[in-house]
Amino acid sequence: MKHYAALLTLSIIWGMSFLFIKLLLPYTGPWGIVFLRCFFGVLPLYLILLLKKRTEITKKLPWKSLLIVGILNVSIPWALIGLSEMKISSSTAAILNAMTPIMTSFIGFLFFSILLSKKQWIGIFIGFVGVLILLDFKIVQLFGDDFIGIGTMIIATISYGIASQHAKKHLNQVSVLVVAIATLTIGTISGFIGMMITSSYPSGIFSSFTPIIAIIGLGIFGSGISNLLFFYMVKEKSAEFATSVYYLIPLTAMLWGYWILNETLSANLFFGLLFILVGVYLSGKAKSKIQVE
Repeated sequence: MKHYAALLTLSIIWGMSFLFIKLLLPYTGPWGIVFLRCFFGVLPLYLILLLKKRTEITKKLPWKSLLIVGILNVSIPWALIGLSEMKISSSTAAILNAMTPIMTSFIGFLFFSILLSKKQWIGIFIGFVGVLILLDFKIVQLFGDDFIGIGTMIIATISYGIASQHAKKHLNQVSVLVVAIATLTIGTISGFIGMMITSSYPSGIFSSFTPIIAIIGLGIFGSGISNLLFFYMVKEKSAEFATSVYYLIPLTAMLWGYWILNETLSANLFFGLLFILVGVYLSGKAKSKIQVE
């Protein structure tokens, strides 16, 4: 039951994160958002580490794997999500984000010797049909403004999928707190570097109540606490179970976008979501088998 409670809590937090990203974009660029959310997200985790007087961060840790997961689960996808929401609504971004479990299964097949069943392949196909529905089957949109918004979100889900499978395989013996601290620290550093390169410095973020709330929500909750919950589920259950949180995120994100940002909830949005969720359900329902070499 506690695993499902963590799953539900994470879906609510990450559903709101798409709203917070949209609210912060007028004040900084995608890399600025990565830096802010990682910096304010990792601070309370370091405090927890100090209060518990734990000394787990040593040279013996699998730093190569932590670096890979930090870049692929934090730096790259979070920057891509910010870039995506500059072109499409937070609701559409959240729906596309729901393809992460599909990509996790697909990545497992391609790079981690996991065999997929016929049902899982059907699920992957249905998920991509859902993306086409979001485009209203107008493929030409992929070469317009939507190319950046939709394309970057799809790349973000691929990045999440690789990171989840890698974490399950190589970081299962590392504590959840250490994984969260290490990956967010890597995200803070890479976010700062990206912010310097792109000159997307935060401006006026403390000038009003809205960006302050967005930073707190996206940093402490959407990055710090959420990372603890995510890696807890990866470690205690599986990468597939942890990424199933993306079943629920679009629903909360769509409601927040509608209530706060007055985003339109079109028929394509609902039908696209339905197809993607059916695809996610089928691709994750059948048990995968490890290929024997």
